[in-house]
Parts: sequence; structure tokens; C-alpha cells
Amino acid sequence: MHLEYPAAPFSAQIDDYHGETVADPFRWLEDTSSEETRGFIEAENRLTDAWLEAVPSRKEITRRVHELWDHPRLGVPFERGGRWFQYRNTGLQPQPVLYVMDRPGDGGEILVDPNAFSEDGTVALVDAVPSADGRLLAYATADAGSDWLTWRVLDVDKKTLLPDVVEWSKFSTAAWLADASGFFYGAPRRPEPGQELEGETRGLHVLFHLLGAKDGEDEVVFSAEDQPDWLPHATVTDDGRYLVVAVTRGTRPQVRLEIFDLERLGEGSVVLDPDFSSELAVAGNEGPRFFLVTGEGADRRRLVATDLSDPEHVEEVVPESADVLAGAKRCGDALVCCYLKDARAALRVHGLNGRFTREIELPPWTSLVNDEHGAVSGRAGLGVVHFATTSFTDSGSVWSHDLGSGETTLVHPPSAPFDADDYVTERGHATSADGTRVPFFCTHRRDVSRDGEVPVLLYGYGGFNVPVGPEWSVLAAVFIERGGAYVLANLRGGGEFGRAWHDGGRLEHKQHVFDDFVAVARELARSGLSRPERTAILGGSNGGLLVGASITQHPEAFGAAVAEVGVLDMLRFHKFTIGWAWSSDFGDPDDPEQYRWLRAYSPLHNIREGVRYPATLLLTGDHDDRVVPAHSFKFAAALQRAQGGDAPILLRVETSAGHGAGRPTNTQIRESADVLTFVEGALGVSPPRDDPGHVDDRT
Repeated sequence: MHLEYPAAPFSAQIDDYHGETVADPFRWLEDTSSEETRGFIEAENRLTDAWLEAVPSRKEITRRVHELWDHPRLGVPFERGGRWFQYRNTGLQPQPVLYVMDRPGDGGEILVDPNAFSEDGTVALVDAVPSADGRLLAYATADAGSDWLTWRVLDVDKKTLLPDVVEWSKFSTAAWLADASGFFYGAPRRPEPGQELEGETRGLHVLFHLLGAKDGEDEVVFSAEDQPDWLPHATVTDDGRYLVVAVTRGTRPQVRLEIFDLERLGEGSVVLDPDFSSELAVAGNEGPRFFLVTGEGADRRRLVATDLSDPEHVEEVVPESADVLAGAKRCGDALVCCYLKDARAALRVHGLNGRFTREIELPPWTSLVNDEHGAVSGRAGLGVVHFATTSFTDSGSVWSHDLGSGETTLVHPPSAPFDADDYVTERGHATSADGTRVPFFCTHRRDVSRDGEVPVLLYGYGGFNVPVGPEWSVLAAVFIERGGAYVLANLRGGGEFGRAWHDGGRLEHKQHVFDDFVAVARELARSGLSRPERTAILGGSNGGLLVGASITQHPEAFGAAVAEVGVLDMLRFHKFTIGWAWSSDFGDPDDPEQYRWLRAYSPLHNIREGVRYPATLLLTGDHDDRVVPAHSFKFAAALQRAQGGDAPILLRVETSAGHGAGRPTNTQIRESADVLTFVEGALGVSPPRDDPGHVDDRT
């Protein structure tokens, strides 16, 4: 089969990197607003849709994806001032709706419905933060998947908006003063007109918005103009006494904490870890005594306490354990600690003195759902905590735990029309190129036989200290229903097993991540489950880089590949929006030594003419202002030009969509169905001869 790909002019663009010349013939595709690029997008989408339409199972897959999305989904309830708030989606609503209620489990009433903000459902409610008394709500919306936020303020009782509008916020929550007179938030320098989606994002400040202040009048309370790679994030402690500014340098996990006494804001701050020497996060406080999750002296982190009057003195509260301390929170008079135990969730309760109280029993093969309130919803003044669990076969369960009695109650069971008893999850290990054992989860129907023909969908991420574990995915659920095996690999670079595991997959060690991934694929074949021609790989963002590097290094190891919003040009990623911040994991192309690391695996720059690449689908959004869509555009054009085999190279560009957050439900349904259709078609279904998207040259 030979596909007629859209025309993509080949320019003579050449760049000099530390004395080495590198061609960039599709540089013109970085201009996403040009007429030429728009024409390229339209032609690619037509070709992709024609190929997918020719797969016989497309309608059947779409129907089942639609069915598995159509069930009530409830978020974890959270409390302020005696009021309770909860996100809910009845099933197919484009965006979740925020409700307010008197107590958890009540019917409540609608407080903010983002579905009324746009006809196409592309305006998302990204964050909602009630004031301490629950009387006011600051909420942020984002348009078309962008990272840019606009904050508004709602009177909770009257259901009326205040005149306050705060625009051009980014990577931020709202942190109210105790008296609800205003809130802190983060914002970078305002973008130049026309550069909102592509211009570099630097110079993030913490500002204070006094209610009633007009646009441009907000006071800057924290700034580091001479440190453009600092990213501050502001919160206020539950008692309303302290402003905590956590500063990272780009996406490095190490943190500098600046704590301001709001009763003496003009007197400066207490600085903890000024040199960014370790991971550090506030778990709560008892007056000036702060509980901190720290990586100092603990590869898997521990919980300590320090008094602001003597911050050099640190007391160990909960020592490092064999499991990774993912986070902790003061709830009532207890410390609830969230652990990763072999990449699965564990919850343990300790007293404020560190004494172990109990482990909260969780279902097996479970992860905790993290949202803007963290993995656990609770406060110093409450005796109950709420949390949500998910797994490969659990579409989401909401629980409450009484800290006094120790009783755990299932508040909302999973409601997707899916019979979990028909499936099994197994834990396996592969051996990477350097001998490292790489764990993976494998979920499939109980009646699947290891005959070497089982279709496999292998997912990975492997970066930025981000842990991946058991999690519900409609895409994965439909795939295993149809007889496939869904495999999730825990690769180096992730956060599942502590600092050494992360460091083992970053900077000069980034190649380990790709080695780990192909090792898992080969283990699946060695075990008799599948074979390369029946194995598809999937990843998004940094995981899209993983997919791109895997097929350019080992094209023979896979039958299909799907890269979503991938980082694929490792020589120019740092020139757009927040890309500069990723140098902590990737390295800096402007540094001669680090350039060599990046050049060695950059997917765009390691495509070879005439190689038989596996069937590949690239997905991006035209409003992605985190990983700009030019990554996928350029990679698609280059791979289509170089393809030496018959397998399709397809590009799918979603309009009015960004990096993934806030996508309306119908967009997620359509995308999941298209990915599954592509995988099924690529692994075992040939498009019929009358498919208008190709010329069949089979003999």
C-alpha cells in the first residue's frame, strides 16, 4: 500500500550547533498561523480520516468508547467554612460542573457550570478555590486547551459574579487571605500580541489581587527578575497565617521555600533550602511548626518538622521507609501520608508526633487520583478525609475515612458499564540493556491465551519524576475488552521508586528510558504473549518523545506507534513557551556536551531515509501552548518523506485543543476511538482496496 502524503516543501534551512551543521527543512511548519501550515494541517487530517474510515471496526469501537464514557463521574469533595464542594459530570457533559452542598453526599446545587461558557464546550473550569469561610469562590477558566488562565470571583450565596477579572495567569492556583479580602496568584510577563501560544514563558511572579482592584493594579509580592528559571507557586496555610512560596528551577524536583508571616508581611520571609538542595513540600503546620516532606538524606523521602524561629533545627517525624513517600497532609490532628508501594498506592495515618496510627485499607492494584487539591482532601480543622482510587478496571471510587474511628466508607463506587471480574492484572519484569530490572503491569481478559498473537498496547512515560501506576482509561478498557493486553511500563526517569530511579533516566542517562521501554516490548514477545508485529506503543508529551525515540531506534520492534503531543525536536524544544524548563530532564541544546546527548536521540534528527518504520499516528492540538504542535508537524512531514515501507504515517490535529487538560468529553471520545481504530487497523486490519486515501500496490 502506498499513501499519497500531503505536499510538504523541503527548505534549505541549515543551523550550526557547536560546529555541527544540522538541516531543519520543515522549519516553516513552526509558523502555525501561516496559510501554508493551515493547508498542511487540513490535508493531513483528510488523509488520516480517510484511512481510519476504511477500518471496518471504526463504528463499533466508537460506539463502545461512547458507552464507557457515559456514566456519572464524581470528584473528591472538599470543604471550606462548613460548605462542601464537588466536581460532577453526569456522563457526556463536555466539562465537569462544580456543585456546592451542605454535606458530602447531598444533591447540592450547581455553583459553576463551564458548559454554559461556550457552545462547543472548549472553555474548561481549571481550578476553583473557595475562601476560608466558604463565602467567595475564585475560579479559573482556560480556552481551547491553553495554559493561560482567567480568574473570576463568585459570591457563593448569591450566585453572582463580582466585577473582578484577573487575566494572563499561568501555572497557578489562588490562595485566599483569611479575611477573604483578596487572593495571591501566579502570572508570567504578559505575552506579546500574536505570541500567546508560542512565545517563551518566563518571569513568573506571585501577585496579590485585592478585591475591587482593576486590571493592572495587582501588587507583586514575590519576584525574581534576575532568576528567569525560577517558577514560584503560592499557597496559604490552613490557619490563614502564612504565605508559602514554593520555588522550583524549571521542572527540577528540588524546591526552595519562602514562608511569609502574613501578620508581618513587610518583614521578609523565612527561607528553607535556599540552595535548592532537595525536594521539599509543606504538609501542614501547627502555628510556626511546619511539617515538611523532604528528600534530604532520604532517597524515598521522609517527613520532618521545623520551627520558623529556628529553621536550622530539623526534627524527624516519619522516617524514610522502603516505599516512596509521595506526599503528606495534615488532616485534623493527624498526618495522612501517601506512599507508592511498588508503584501502587498506600495510605498511612500518623499522629502529629509521628507515631503510626493505622494503614487505610485500599483495593489492590490501585492508584490515588490527584487533582488540584492533592491526593487527599482534608484540613486541619476536620476529622474526616476524602480520597479517590482508580485502577485499570476501576473507573473511579470515592472514599471517606474517619480519623477518629478509623472507619473507611465507600461513598461513590465505580459506575462505568464494565465488568472488572472478567480481567486480571499481573506484575512482570524485563531486563534492560544495562541489566536493570524494569517492572510493568499487564492487564487482559482472563481467557486470553499466550499464543504469541495477543495484540499489545504498551504505554510509558519515564520522565520528570512523574510516577505512573494503575489508572482507568476508556481507551485501555476497550482495548482489553476486544482481546488485547494493556501494558504499563515503570521506566527510569519516573517517580515510582525514588530519586535514584528518576536520576537514572534523565540528562546523560535519558537513553536508559528508551532501553527500558524496548526491553519490556521484547519481554512480552519472549514470554509468549505477543510478537513485535502485534505490539503497539503509546505515549504523550514526554511519553511522545519516548515513542518517537523508540521507533527511530528500533523500528523493527513494533507494529504500530501512537505519539500524543510529543516532544520530538530536541534541538529547539527550549525556544517555545515553557520548553526551556524541561532542560532539567533533557539537557540544554545550547550547551555543547548536552547538545550531544540530545542530538543522539532526538526523534526528528534520527529519521533515516528508506527505513521501514512501523505504522505511526501523531496527535496534537492546534492550541497546544506547552508542547507546541510544530513538534508533531515537523516529525510527521519528515517521517512521511523517509518512510521506506508500506505502513501509514498519519497526523491528526485537533482544532481548539491544547496539551490535554480541559478537553471536552466529545473530543476525548473521538480521539480515543480514533487511536483504537488506528491501532486495530495497523496491527491486523488492512484498509479495503476502494479506500480513497491510498493506492493499493499489493500483488
